[in-house]
Amino acid sequence: MRPRTILIADDETELREMLKAYLEAEGFSVIEASTGPDTVEVARRESPDLVVLDIGMPGLDGFEVLQLLRSRSDVPVIMLTARSEETDRIVGLTAGADDYVTKPFSPRELSARIKAVLRRGRRDDPGDETLEYPGLSIDPLSRQVRMGEREVPLTTLEFDLLVALAASPGRVFTRDQLLQNVWGWDHFGVDRVVDVHIGSIRKALGDDATDPIYIGTVRGVGYRFVSKPL
Repeated sequence: MRPRTILIADDETELREMLKAYLEAEGFSVIEASTGPDTVEVARRESPDLVVLDIGMPGLDGFEVLQLLRSRSDVPVIMLTARSEETDRIVGLTAGADDYVTKPFSPRELSARIKAVLRRGRRDDPGDETLEYPGLSIDPLSRQVRMGEREVPLTTLEFDLLVALAASPGRVFTRDQLLQNVWGWDHFGVDRVVDVHIGSIRKALGDDATDPIYIGTVRGVGYRFVSKPL
């Protein structure tokens, strides 16, 4: 089995070298990019399994790179930045990032985040069955969501969040439970992350939060899948 390939995109040479050495010792294959345009080109050419993307990139900033990556693929992306404001995290996550790590951080923390994100994208159980709801079909094996003949584009994380809810219709999940079950990591209490991704899923499904067909809000608690299976 080939090692997972991680693209480290950061303009700090020392940081890239340090992360490369640590991640290779962890069994990953590591490729690098130092500018925004280079990141887009390397990602297109090499098709990495995950991208660690710094926001402060020359040429194109991390947000612009993320938008370009998302227009072409659903490769998992972990944003890397010196900014700590919640608004910056929300912007990155809304744009389609799977996780967000603030500098300074330890290589061990980043490695754990990478492994958690990669675990979310795997479906090793061949017994996973298609979830069928009125107007909506979710196939965990092919990782496709369809509404009639239309395929609904979702990021890796959005897909896993939708499956977590749809696989247990009617069950109320707290934000903390979704963080643990879907992210597989303690997000330091940043439960706004869940709200951002729920909003993205609703937009993709054309679901109205005030009169939901699929995802309902349980005020003060969390979310539940309100539609009944076929």
